[in-house]
Amino acid sequence: MVEPHRSGCPINLTLEMLGDRWSLIVIRDILVGNRRHFRELLTQSEEGIASNILADRLKRLTENGLLSRCGDAGHKQRVIYSLTEKAIELVPLMAVMGSWGLRYTSASRELSVRAQILEDGGPQLWNDFMDELRHLHLGAPPPARSALARMQSAYDAAIVETRRPADLVLRS
Repeated sequence: MVEPHRSGCPINLTLEMLGDRWSLIVIRDILVGNRRHFRELLTQSEEGIASNILADRLKRLTENGLLSRCGDAGHKQRVIYSLTEKAIELVPLMAVMGSWGLRYTSASRELSVRAQILEDGGPQLWNDFMDELRHLHLGAPPPARSALARMQSAYDAAIVETRRPADLVLRS
């Protein structure tokens, strides 16, 4: 049975689909972390989602057409989650949310670099990123350049930079 909506407002309807505390985090982890298996999503999330909550969100996101799931040919008991076009088109929203967070929250340096790259790259980079996601999740042709590689490289550099002062103190 479909639950009634509070209103037909598009913002309300979007929030009803995505507005719980975990759905966008799960989508983020698939978008930028390319985490496609339940175990990866469970153990590699910075926020520490509980397994029952993750299972529920994956089910809801699949039912709402944001994710698809298929069996993993390499392991019969595992499932691979893929973004649908509907989820890929959330990239501009996620980029704007990241930009807002850069300005108005005390986000960590290493977890901010991807948002900064998306903000600096603007709509052209967002489109490149969406094309890359379409390649990875929907089988579209590969893009000319990798937005994911650019974001991962910046993240890796920020991790090294963040750890460097601690390493110097330990060596002293």
